[in-house]
Amino acid sequence: MFRRTLYLILISLSFLAVPEMAAKQFTVVIDAGHGGKDAGACGSSLKEKNLTLKYALAFGKILEQNCPDVKVVYTRKTDVFLELCKRAEIANKNKADLFISVHINALDGNKNTTGIQTYTLGRGETTGKKGIQENLEVAKRENSVIYLEKDYRQTYHGFDPNSPESNIMFEFMQDKNMEKSIELARLMQKHLCATTGRRDKGAHQNNLAVLRLTSMPGCLLELGYISTPSEAEFLNTKDALQRYTRGFYKAFNEYRKKYEKGPTPPVSIDPIMPELDESPTKPDNNKPSQEKKEDGKTNETAGNSPVFKVQLSYGDKKLSVTDRQFKGVKNVECNQEGRMYRYTVGSSTDYNEIYRLRKEIAKTIPDAFIIAFKNGKKMDIEEAKAEFRKNRGK
Repeated sequence: MFRRTLYLILISLSFLAVPEMAAKQFTVVIDAGHGGKDAGACGSSLKEKNLTLKYALAFGKILEQNCPDVKVVYTRKTDVFLELCKRAEIANKNKADLFISVHINALDGNKNTTGIQTYTLGRGETTGKKGIQENLEVAKRENSVIYLEKDYRQTYHGFDPNSPESNIMFEFMQDKNMEKSIELARLMQKHLCATTGRRDKGAHQNNLAVLRLTSMPGCLLELGYISTPSEAEFLNTKDALQRYTRGFYKAFNEYRKKYEKGPTPPVSIDPIMPELDESPTKPDNNKPSQEKKEDGKTNETAGNSPVFKVQLSYGDKKLSVTDRQFKGVKNVECNQEGRMYRYTVGSSTDYNEIYRLRKEIAKTIPDAFIIAFKNGKKMDIEEAKAEFRKNRGK
């Protein structure tokens, strides 16, 4: 029965794969993972479904503003539950040229792992027992939403992400799209890591249902770890949103130039960055951070000017400022915020000075990033940079 059902699915998808005679608009489907009753992975105060929606909308917006000949289709634009098969159906019905699913990673019992991963369709094989186990956990988590769906047994016709039989489903579609999907994943890793400075955890393959059900090249992005407090905090900033959006755009543009037939419209190397609406998960930056300095140190407020620092870590565990995870960085400071601890180095009203410090520290701690305070309260980094530029011009 499984083989017969598989045969019928493959035959139906083959019609979707037939190229159209007339030229059509280049179509990208952007899928914000999870939603509604499916919250996805959760951090201390964030939900994956909200971050994926924020980033999916930003990714689509930069394409809409810079590539007028590209049609952007979203699987969801609000906080609603959407079955995996429906997401794929949207892509197939729109005859999409690319399918990109946006997710945030998590690792149980580990609050230190950071970095970006990209997945394409495959058997989830990678070197080392640890790598195989991590890939398997990703597949289980991303496919588990199937069991929240009504009548999932009938919808997925015996699809089991852990069975050998499911590993051969849609094999001819995988072969057709594999080269493009793998190249797309490689470019996403390359540009997203370059623009964000986050750790490169590589492009992998796995048996992910949302990719199996689509009939075009595609990949699933894991933008970082919501289970790691410092990375979750970074992902929830406007600075991160701008950096990821720029990297996504550059990867898309390079992919399109390589594979699309005919002339590619000229696109600026430095794209027009959209005014990003952060309403899905707008951070509450107006709350006082109530920082308490150790060793008798006091916050540097520098009047009304923003103070920039390099953040090394953020979590609920109190560490020594000489802890080995700080890789020998000198003059690390610890600030307690409620039950959380923020570890920083440097303090200056000169953004360029802290930028150079962060660049040096990134050689050993690539996940370090710049934050800003004003009058002892944490503020949005983009607003702080704009204020710094304004003050410098006076």
